[in-house]
Amino acid sequence: MSAEAGQQANVLVVNFDQDANAYEALTKVKELGGQGQVDLTAAAVVVRAEDGQLEVKDETGGGTIVGTATGGTLGLLIGILGGPLGVLLGGATGLLVGSLFDMEDDEDTESVLSEISTAVRPGHTALLAQVDEQSPEVIDTAMAQLSGTVLRRPVAEVEGEIAAAAEAQRAAKRKARKELFEQRKAKQKSDIDSKIAELKSKLHPHKSTEATVG
Repeated sequence: MSAEAGQQANVLVVNFDQDANAYEALTKVKELGGQGQVDLTAAAVVVRAEDGQLEVKDETGGGTIVGTATGGTLGLLIGILGGPLGVLLGGATGLLVGSLFDMEDDEDTESVLSEISTAVRPGHTALLAQVDEQSPEVIDTAMAQLSGTVLRRPVAEVEGEIAAAAEAQRAAKRKARKELFEQRKAKQKSDIDSKIAELKSKLHPHKSTEATVG
């Protein structure tokens, strides 16, 4: 959904002092959408397990957010956050992508996805939402009443990084397959060389005996 003039399309992550408040927050953003104060595309209450897996506990939007074509940007985001890339970005360990590189590279390696992934804390419940909003004050005020802290990032930036992440995952799979293939070929050649050497060693005494007899 494209934002109307004057509106900003954002992805929100809201954390709470009390995890149970996330469910009340979902109800609240639906009310704000119904009142026309924001244009709500989709929202979900999620829980991240200690191993990084993400579970959708409640949701609102067109169809089921995760696993269907109607899931849209939020569904894609949840899929990434709950997968291996989400763990690398900070899901289970609390580490940013920058931790995988030298410290001086940190500024170059942090991203919108890493910020969002780190914000969805292991062992806690959070609200994820995609909204078009005139001003951040409407949702910020409503979430503050529930002791909620809002992280807000533009949908365009999130979608850009989702696309880049998907391509990076495809490239990583291609590289992994190539390396496995090369390793398999090397092992096969080594096995073949070993077998030939074994056969030659078995044949060599026979040849030596023939030479002696001759």
